[in-house]
Amino acid sequence: MKFFSKFLYVFPSKGTILIPWFLAFVFSSFLEVVGIGIIGPFIGLASNPALIHQQSWLDQIYKTLEFRQESHFIAFTGLLVVVLFCVKAFLCWYVQSRIFRFSYQQKEKLVERLMHGYMNAPYVVYIGKNSSQVIQNVIGLTRAFSDSMLSPMLVAASNVVTIVAVSLLLCLVSPLAVLALLFIAIPLIFLFSAFKERVRTWGMQLYEADQGIIRGINHGLGGFKETRVIGCGSFFAQETINHAHTFAEASLKFYAFKLSPRFMVEALLVIFVVGFTSISLLSARNMEQLTPVLSVFALASIRLIPSFTNLTNGISTIRNASPSLNQLYLDLKELEESTVASSLRQLPSSGTHIPELNFERELVLDAVTYRYPGAASNSLEGVSLTLPKGQSIALIGRSGAGKTTLVDVILGLLEPQSGDIRVDGVSVYKNIRGWQNLIGYIPQAIFLIDDSFERNIAFGVPDHLIDPVRLDKAIQAAQLTDVIANLPDGIKTRVGERGIMLSGGQRQRVGIARALYHEREILVLDEATSALDNETEALVTEAIKSLSGTKTMIIIAHRLTTVEHCDRIYVLEKGQVVKSGRFRDVVLGDYLVTDAENH
Repeated sequence: MKFFSKFLYVFPSKGTILIPWFLAFVFSSFLEVVGIGIIGPFIGLASNPALIHQQSWLDQIYKTLEFRQESHFIAFTGLLVVVLFCVKAFLCWYVQSRIFRFSYQQKEKLVERLMHGYMNAPYVVYIGKNSSQVIQNVIGLTRAFSDSMLSPMLVAASNVVTIVAVSLLLCLVSPLAVLALLFIAIPLIFLFSAFKERVRTWGMQLYEADQGIIRGINHGLGGFKETRVIGCGSFFAQETINHAHTFAEASLKFYAFKLSPRFMVEALLVIFVVGFTSISLLSARNMEQLTPVLSVFALASIRLIPSFTNLTNGISTIRNASPSLNQLYLDLKELEESTVASSLRQLPSSGTHIPELNFERELVLDAVTYRYPGAASNSLEGVSLTLPKGQSIALIGRSGAGKTTLVDVILGLLEPQSGDIRVDGVSVYKNIRGWQNLIGYIPQAIFLIDDSFERNIAFGVPDHLIDPVRLDKAIQAAQLTDVIANLPDGIKTRVGERGIMLSGGQRQRVGIARALYHEREILVLDEATSALDNETEALVTEAIKSLSGTKTMIIIAHRLTTVEHCDRIYVLEKGQVVKSGRFRDVVLGDYLVTDAENH
C-alpha cells in the first residue's frame, strides 16, 4: 500500500484518469478471448463439416444466408474470423500506443511539477541541493517514472486482464488448464520472491551511479582550467568511469534477470502442451476431439507467452525503479512542504497578475534577524537601516560578518525570523514577487548562458519581446558600446558557456546591462568588482558611478575605492551594524583602517 500511495502522490494527474484505461484493457482482453475462443470451433468445423447441420444455430444461419455448399459456409466463417482478428490486432495496437503516449504526457507534467517546485522552493532548500542531483531528478527520475514505472504498470495491468481472461477460457475448454497455469505460475512466484531485494538493490545502484556520472562530469568540466593546470583530469575521468562501470554491472545483472521469465514460461508451456498431448494419446483419447483443444492451447500459448513475459518484465522493472519513485516522492514532499511553510512566493502561476510595489520615498530594514536552519546562532541580529530613493549605500566588513546573508534577505531569498523590510511603509512580504520586480542583482560571478549578448542582457525574455531601444540604452549605460561594436556579429555574438569568451570586466558590465534592461529601481551589487584588476575595476566602477542619482544602489565591497561615492556606509560585524556614516567619517575611524589593511 505504501508503494501505491507514493505512486499516486508522484503521479501528476488525478488517479481517476486511470479508470478509463482499465476499461480499455478489459475490452481489448475480451477481444483477445473471443479471437482465441473461435479458433478451436472453426478448426473443428473445418475438419468435420457435418457439425454445421448437427448444431441447430449453425444450421439456421446456413439456411438463412442460403449457402449451397458447406465449403462456402466454412470459407465465410473463416473470413469473419480473419476480420475479427484484424480488428482485434488494430485495437490492441491502438491501446498500447495510447499507453505510451499517456506515459510521456505524464512525464511532461511531472517535469513541469518538479521545475515549479525547485523554482518556488525557499533559497535554503536550493542551497542544500547538489546540482547533479537536481539534474538527475528532473531528467533521469522523470524518465524512470514514465518508462520504468507508469508504462510498465499500465502494460502489466493490461497483461493481467488478458492472462485472467485467456486462463478462464482455457479452464472452460479443459480443466487441465488449471494445472497448466499453476505449473507456470508457481516457479515464477518463487523466482520473484528470491530476487525481490536484489532487483531493488540493482535499482538503487543504477540511480546512484547515474547521479555519480553527472556529478563527475560537472566536477571535471565545470572547472576545466583548474583541472587542466593542476593535472587532475585523470582523477575526475576515473571517478566517472567507476560510476559508469557500476551502472553497467547493475544493468547487466538486472536485464539478465529480466530475460529469464520469458524463457522459463516458454519452456514450461512447451513441456505442458507436449505432456498433455502425450498423456491424452496414451489414454486413447479421440484425436478428433483433441485437435480443437490443442488448437486453442497453441493459440492461447502464443498469446500467453508474451503476456506472461511482459507482466514479469513489468514487475521487475517497477521493482528496479522503486528507488527512483522513493526519491521523487521525498523530493516532491520536501519541495511542496517547504514552499507551503514559507511566505516567500517566487514563481506565480501562469496568468497571475502581480500588483506593482511602488517605490517613491525610501526602503527601510527594521530590526531584521535571521538564523540559518540548524545554526547555533543568528547570522543577522537586529539589523536596521534606511535607504532613500536615488541614494546608494555600502555594506562592508570582514568575511563572515553577515553581508551576503543580509543581501539574500534583502533580495527576498531568505525569510527573516523577525523584523521587517518596508518600501514606503508597506511590508515587502505582502507582495514578495512585486518587491523582487524592483531589484536588479549583480553578483561577483555573473551567470551567463551560452548564447548571444542580446539574449544574455535581455535574460529570460523571448526574442520577439526584446525591446531594441531598451537594449541599446542598457548597453550604453553599462559602457559596452565599444565592446559590442568591435565584435563580428555585434549583439548577436555568442559569449560562450558562462561567458568564457569575455573578460571579467566585460562579464560584470553585461550583468549591469541586464539589470538596467529590466528597468529595476534598486541595484544590488554583491562584490561585483572584487575579482577584477585595477584597470578593469575602474571601468566597472565608472559604469556604476554613472548610475548614481538615477538608481538606488546597495553595494557590498571589500575594496574601499569601490564605495567612496556611496551616500552612506554601514559596517557589519557578527551580523550587527556596528558603525555607519559617510565615507570620510567611517574610513577615518580606527575600525576600518585596520580592516582595510587586512584586505
